[in-house]
Formats: sequence, C-alpha cells, structure tokens
Amino acid sequence: MIEIRDVHKQFVAHTGGGLFKRGAKRVVHAVQGLSLQAADGRITGLLGANGAGKTTTLRMLAGLFPPDAGHIACDGIVVRDAPLKALARMGILGDAHGLYPRLSARENIAYYGRLQGMDADTANARAETLARLLDMQAILDRRADGFSQGERMKTALARALVHDPANIVLDEPTNGLDVLATRALREALRWLRSPEGGAKCIVFSTHIMQEVEQLCDEVVIVSHGRSVACGSVPELLELAGEARFEDAFVKLAFPQEVAA
Repeated sequence: MIEIRDVHKQFVAHTGGGLFKRGAKRVVHAVQGLSLQAADGRITGLLGANGAGKTTTLRMLAGLFPPDAGHIACDGIVVRDAPLKALARMGILGDAHGLYPRLSARENIAYYGRLQGMDADTANARAETLARLLDMQAILDRRADGFSQGERMKTALARALVHDPANIVLDEPTNGLDVLATRALREALRWLRSPEGGAKCIVFSTHIMQEVEQLCDEVVIVSHGRSVACGSVPELLELAGEARFEDAFVKLAFPQEVAA
C-alpha cells in the first residue's frame, strides 16, 4: 500500500540574466497539496497534463528528494525516515530507463537483483521468469545497446520487478511505445494486479486517457500540483456529469478554463 497525504514541494528557479549574470529567483510550486492512497491488488492512475506535478510526486515517493511538507509512506514505512527500507518494498520504473548498454538484458536484470541482495543463481532464475512474463525471451541475451524503446521498457520493468516487490511505481511507462509494446505492458500489469500475480499495489502516472480507462481501478486527477478529484472512471464520469472521460477530465482538472 502506498499513501501520499497533503504533499508539498517547491523549487527555486533562476530566470535568464545574460552570459555572466544570474537572473532573478522565481519560486515554482511543483506540488501543493497532493494526496493519493493506493491499495494492494489495484491499479491506481495519477492522471494529469504535462507539468501537473506527477513526476515530482513519484520522485519524492522514490526518496530522490524530500517533500517540504506532507506524508509519504510505503507499507507503513515513512520514506523520509527510512528510505532504503521503503525502497526495498518498491519496484520503480522512472521516466529514464538507464540501462547499461554493454550488458545484455539478462545481465542488466541480474545485476540489479544482486544490488537488492539476491545471490547470482536466484537473480538469474528471476530474470528467466520475468522474461516469460514480459515476452522478452528473444532479447534476454542480447546487449541492450540498440534495443528499441519497447525492448528497453521491458528490460527496465523486469529490472524493477526482479526482487518481487509488493509495490510497483511507473512514471509515464507507455511514452514512445508502439501498439504491441503498450498492449504487452497492459497485460503484464493486469496479471501483477491479480491474486495469481501477487496482488501488487500498482501506481502509474500518465496523461493518456485511454490508458486510464483500460487499466485503472482508481484514478487521481492532478492539476497544478493538486489532487482535484479521485475515484473510479465511472465515478469520475458521474461526478463531472459527462459521458466521455476526456470531457470529464477537462472539466475536473481545469474548471476555470471550462467556465471561461
């Protein structure tokens, strides 16, 4: 289970000031009051336009930097207090896959398993299991250099799952994927959510309506760093009084623009 409650984060940016001068400082409120509760055995989508604060929130969940205020926990472990213990409960697929190009897919996966404390035989056996799950047997012993975007995604996802985490966090996982790779990812996530797949808690961010409609049990709509609505797709349609989910999203995420 992942819990994010009333989280805030701001950054200080510098405006342009010429080659040898720094410009004025500007405070950017990236996240300002975002909440999310993701249960086991369910897929929770973080839906928002680009720049809404989704990636910043997931990076705080991953312990890359602390929130200015608010509470972030994974299976009851507060990320700020025990980041390594919390990370051991998560498999994280970030927006940059960061594979080692000289290593094969198998070696990339097994290496990450060793970093998670697994012995070599267990890590290699786990790589075989994940290759079958993600339909990547054909690339398992190929070097990652030259992989397609879909092959890179599958390898990075397998690496994130190698230690069989209870919680899976994915940031814009379908970006740049073709139709077949996207379908394969959907099927894998559905299986991981199921009792047979371990009833994982899955959180993923996206700006793609179709992904949310086809995958999510729960949706949190994010706008300008805030969570503005949450519920299942039918519940959000009813809340907005719309028949199409895209129309419901626009009304809930940008009410002032719609009113204008």
